[in-house]
Amino acid sequence: MMDIQAILKQLPHRYPFLLVDRVLELESNTRIKAIKNVTFNEPFFTGHFPGRPVMPGVLILEALAQAAGLLAFDAMGQVPDENNIYYFVGIDSARFKRPVVPGDQLVLEITIDRVRGGIWKFNAVASVEGEVAAEAQLMCTMRHVE
Repeated sequence: MMDIQAILKQLPHRYPFLLVDRVLELESNTRIKAIKNVTFNEPFFTGHFPGRPVMPGVLILEALAQAAGLLAFDAMGQVPDENNIYYFVGIDSARFKRPVVPGDQLVLEITIDRVRGGIWKFNAVASVEGEVAAEAQLMCTMRHVE
């Protein structure tokens, strides 16, 4: 549905902070399903944790937020630019169910819960091989910057 080249046109993130590798499904104004291939070469694994690498939970949430951003940009028919930035403004009910380790393929599934007053609210689930790794409600908004 969307390869890395298309993702790079939609998200302002770059290595080492781009955490979405491919979009598998996209239902405009409704849901997105994307993946992050987790490899041993990720820079955070050198310190989290040496000898037993685990993807930090905050980065799993960031991967979910980036997928949510792709869904929101599609719904609005926009791409980010230097004057408009979409910020993460809230995380509710975050739960971590299993560790994510090198070799895992993290499946990111996001649905739009609601949009009100410029605040987007999403339901987000990250899973590995059908097992929930993390889930949360995410909120973001656009801010104009000069």
